[in-house]
Amino acid sequence: MQQISGSVTKNSGFSRCLSVASIWWLWFKNRPVISSTTAALFLLILSSFCINTSKLSLDNFKNQTRITIQKEQNSLKRIEFPLNCTSFTNQTKFCPTNYPSTFESNNFDPVDQSSSSVCPDYFRWIHEDLRPWSATGITRDMVERANRTAHFRLVIVKGKAYVEKYKKSIQTRDLFTIWGILQLLRRYPGKLPDLELMFDCNDRPVVQTRLYRGPNVTQSPPPLFRYCGDKRTMDIVFPDWSFWGWADINIKPWENLLKEIKQGNEKIKWMEREPYAYWKGNPNVAVRRRDLLKCNVSETQDWNARLFNQDWDLETKQGYKHSNLANQCSYRYKIYIEGWAWSVSEKYILSCDSVTLLVKQQFYDFFTRSLQPLRHYWPIRDDDKCRSIKFAVDWGNSHKEKAQAIAKAASDLVHEEVKMDYVYDYMFHLLNEYSKLLKFKPTVPEGAVELCPETMACPAEGLQKKFMKESLVKSPAATPPCTMPPPYKPKILKNILSSNLRSIRKVEKWENEYWESMSKQQQG
Repeated sequence: MQQISGSVTKNSGFSRCLSVASIWWLWFKNRPVISSTTAALFLLILSSFCINTSKLSLDNFKNQTRITIQKEQNSLKRIEFPLNCTSFTNQTKFCPTNYPSTFESNNFDPVDQSSSSVCPDYFRWIHEDLRPWSATGITRDMVERANRTAHFRLVIVKGKAYVEKYKKSIQTRDLFTIWGILQLLRRYPGKLPDLELMFDCNDRPVVQTRLYRGPNVTQSPPPLFRYCGDKRTMDIVFPDWSFWGWADINIKPWENLLKEIKQGNEKIKWMEREPYAYWKGNPNVAVRRRDLLKCNVSETQDWNARLFNQDWDLETKQGYKHSNLANQCSYRYKIYIEGWAWSVSEKYILSCDSVTLLVKQQFYDFFTRSLQPLRHYWPIRDDDKCRSIKFAVDWGNSHKEKAQAIAKAASDLVHEEVKMDYVYDYMFHLLNEYSKLLKFKPTVPEGAVELCPETMACPAEGLQKKFMKESLVKSPAATPPCTMPPPYKPKILKNILSSNLRSIRKVEKWENEYWESMSKQQQG
């Protein structure tokens, strides 16, 4: 305010008035015929006029500032469009037409800078995921060949979404994936180009790279979207359904859950947490998880692990009293281990301010390829889990500051770079880049149905309806999507992967030296 007042004084009528007064004073002073009393009286009158002028100028500035601030505040107020289930009936099932059909970014929100910045680095993987079609483009034949395992076809034409379903997915995966895409269309209305794609909601990727490489290959791979990939496949990775809620097991939509996890992190600081490695999950989905349970504490052995079987059937009957993810950040270390494929639990574990002990993984989702060992997580061997976990916990408890730094780096990445703003932006850029490769005009097939939030949420019940309401995008974004970063240069990408591998080898070397030392002590 002091700077503003100074600026007003300097550029106001008061400053100009004083300049005029000083000139008149010099004129009077050099005129002997005019008495000094007269000159002083004249100067007093002129000064009084200057003071009144400055007051008017300052008042005018205050009024202009007040009006400007009021205008800015009014411009930041967005009109919300809640669900309109009163006019939606089972007979009509029409989508409302009052939602904006074009995106305007004039009302820039200075508080929310995320959408005006460069996207997080993991967005670069979009270029890598679409690289198999960069030279050939994507033909209709390629898309049609992707429906062999697809659960649904998504078509976007003139900003409207149409879905042709082929089969039911596991639980509500397809339902909430489609719901998420509808929210993207509401966030950036009219911004997405026409496109057509196939989506597979199962766990494991299926488009095998080896089938589409070599001198005798005559076909390009089918573009198939799903939640995860690995180095042996070409499936296009897309954010999973749980970002909008996993109604089947009462896991809340990501935006609200992330806030709750952050509050939980603040309640129990890292030094106050249990100094062990924690895991809770379903061991029945994979042999590697059942093998992990052998590392649990027993009467004869303590591997520094505290492992718990998550019985979802029992938890459902008891009303989900023991599965609140925001309350599971009470250990210094948390174990992530894949199930049948990648697991949605990874983002919850990484966000916990605990050191993530990541058992060697095969699969990745859309953001986890940006994770770096010893910076965001501690690598755990898959073929010697128990000893690897014990060493990790012993190391962390002996190097507390370094361990806390690893925990914080992972948590910061998730809270800052995997918030819903960036999840939507990732979806936007992925679909936008994908659409540029299409060599045909997307059309709505006969069996497709137009979907909108009302057609999905209004007939829904229970947790499905609750989570849809919670995750509904009520108005267009105030700012455009973040700026897409360029592709990795091959040499840089190779260096990143090599650096990650060297870090893992370093930890394995430390482990070997530790257990060799322990063996010598026992023998001595």
